[in-house]
Amino acid sequence: MITTRSAKTGGMTPAEQVTILIIHTVILSCFASKCCFAMLSSPLSRSVPRSLASAALRCPEDFGDAVWRADSLARAAGTTVASGHAVLDAELPGGGWPVGAMSEILQVHSGQHEWRLLLPALIKPDVRGRTSAPVVLVGAPHKPFGPGLHAQGLDARRLLCVHADRESERLWATEQALRCAAVSAVLAWLPQVRADALRRLQMAALSHQKLLFVMRPAQAQADSSPAVLRLLIGSAPPISSVWRDDLQVQVLKRRGPPLVKTLLLAARPARLAVLMALAPQQTEEAHALDCPARVA
Repeated sequence: MITTRSAKTGGMTPAEQVTILIIHTVILSCFASKCCFAMLSSPLSRSVPRSLASAALRCPEDFGDAVWRADSLARAAGTTVASGHAVLDAELPGGGWPVGAMSEILQVHSGQHEWRLLLPALIKPDVRGRTSAPVVLVGAPHKPFGPGLHAQGLDARRLLCVHADRESERLWATEQALRCAAVSAVLAWLPQVRADALRRLQMAALSHQKLLFVMRPAQAQADSSPAVLRLLIGSAPPISSVWRDDLQVQVLKRRGPPLVKTLLLAARPARLAVLMALAPQQTEEAHALDCPARVA
C-alpha cells in the first residue's frame, strides 16, 4: 500500500510535489502494463485471436489505411477508379470512386445529372482491365439514349437495364448484379430505401469488389447512410442572369474533414469547350436556331 500526504498538510515544497507526482505516474504505468500483460496471458484470452491481441498494443499509425484521422483526407483502403473530373478526384480519398464500396448520389430530380457525373468513369477500363464489361442499371427513371452515350464513348450494348417498380424488387436485382462476376458497375435508383437495406448492399459491394452507385432524392441527405461517399449534385446557379451548364457538387460525406466549398465540374468535354471558345461570337445575322428567343 502506498500512502501519500496532502501538500496542504505536509508542507512540501513545489519540487517535492513534482517528484511525488512523477513517482505516482511511473507506478501507475507499470501497474497498467502488468494488468494488460496478465489479461493477454490469462486463459480467457486464449479464445481471442492472436491478431486482435497484438493489435491492442499497436499504435494507430500501424493500421495503415484501416484507420484514418478526421482532420486529414484518408487514403483509400482499396482500389479506386478516377472519376474523370480532376477537381472532384482531388477531394476524394484515393483520388476516385471507391471500388468495393457504395457511393451515394443525391439530387433534387433523378435522371438529370448522374450520367454527366458518372459517364467518364464508366467508359474507362474497369479494375480488371475490361472495356466491354456490362453495366447494370436498376430502376432507371428514363431509358438511356444510346446514340448520345455512344458519342461519349460508352457502347450502349454494355448496358443491362432492369425495370422494377417495387423497392424490394430493385434491392434484390441490385444485390444479384453485385454478385455477378462479369459486371463491372451497378447503378441503382432507390428513392425510398431504408438504412438496413443500404447496409446489405454496402456489404455486397465490399464482398464482390464492385462499383456501386445509389441514386436517391436530395431530401435523404438528413438520413443516416452506410455509404462511404455521399454527394449532392445539381445545376450551377446562373451568374448575372447568364445560364451555365456546369455541374455543382457538394461532398456531404467522405473519409476526411468536411468539405465546405462547392465544386464546379465542366459539363462539356475538353475538346468541345476549346472549339466553342474559338468559335466567333454570334451576330445579328446568325441563324435563328443559334440565337436566343426575343420577346417583342
